[in-house]
Amino acid sequence: MLSFACVKRQVVFRRLRIVAGMTAWLSAMLAAALPAHAQIGSARYSSIVVDAATGDVLEEVNADEPRHPASLTKMMTLYMTFEALRDRRIALEQVVPVSPHAASMEPTKLGLMPGSHLTVEQAILGLVTKSANDAAAALGELLGGSEDRFAQMMTLRARALGMGHSTFTNASGLPDPDQWTTARDLAVLSRRIINDFPPYYRYFSTPSFSWHRQIIFNHDNMLRTYPGADGLKTGYTEASGHNLVTSAVRGGIRLVGVVLGAASNGERDIHMASLLDHGFEQLDVPVAHKPLQIASRVTLIASARAAEIARPAALRPRAANWTVQVGTFATEATAHSAALAARRDAEAGEAHVESLRLHGKTVWRAQVTGLSRSDAQDACSGRRKACIVIHPEAGQLASR
Repeated sequence: MLSFACVKRQVVFRRLRIVAGMTAWLSAMLAAALPAHAQIGSARYSSIVVDAATGDVLEEVNADEPRHPASLTKMMTLYMTFEALRDRRIALEQVVPVSPHAASMEPTKLGLMPGSHLTVEQAILGLVTKSANDAAAALGELLGGSEDRFAQMMTLRARALGMGHSTFTNASGLPDPDQWTTARDLAVLSRRIINDFPPYYRYFSTPSFSWHRQIIFNHDNMLRTYPGADGLKTGYTEASGHNLVTSAVRGGIRLVGVVLGAASNGERDIHMASLLDHGFEQLDVPVAHKPLQIASRVTLIASARAAEIARPAALRPRAANWTVQVGTFATEATAHSAALAARRDAEAGEAHVESLRLHGKTVWRAQVTGLSRSDAQDACSGRRKACIVIHPEAGQLASR
């Protein structure tokens, strides 16, 4: 029979476990309620906010630490393209040939075929909206003769612009262990694009463009959700995390923000909005909480899987419950690889693999779940193999 002292100790320990559990739960809830700060302190996080006119730094964290740029690399490719346009070495309507090398790029891509072509302007639009890797490689070959040579030109030009910590190895930002940049270097590049090429900077605010009977939407949610935002670029790879460079204008003041290494699109967007708000406040530019801005923040919070906020149906974001089925594969590893590739294309959702019996054999189906309709269409477009967009209602198939 247990003594009174033993029983008392058990009660105390039980209460301590309850308190510890409640503390952990509260910590998790606070982390979810403050997603703008969730990624600060992670090994790959960096950020900076600067005044676009003066270059004055308003806020920075790890701004000079080397980071993989992912598709932010395309900003340098576009700088080189805009420079060639300004100097009349190329023209917007000029034909860009598509080599087997360019066509072989991994998604995200337009699905260009070897021997086909597109115009310089179409390639620009492909880069700023869909972040098309095949179009980026084709532009690099047009401007440099080969993508390797163009990457060397990119690095040399970046150093001349003052981007002393940037090295480029390709035109697209596809993973390469030797491709590096910093948040500060990307802020420098953004300011140069904005200030050096006003006629061409407008391309970054393109909401969508038509390509071979498809409407391709811009990946940059900030264009739709943050008042005053008018560019620049998103990026994602497994090694880099979720990256974003945004420029926004309020009260005649333009800021440039860079966020690298976020854990998700939603976290990245919320944090960028908070950094820009704080930057404008430092410069005494009012940050009015207009209905549009409130709706935007609600959308961002929802996409970051934070707590649901009651709001009118008209302001609710579109449900992210579409699915992409990439294909059926003989091995689980192959299916997993295909699902991850499609997830990279959409820069959203979750890779999912499920097994099933087909003709007496076990096969694996690769999917990406939790997508919006436009993200699902992005994940499928440009793929040569069968890719199916699945409507959220009753598993219906939807046209691409």
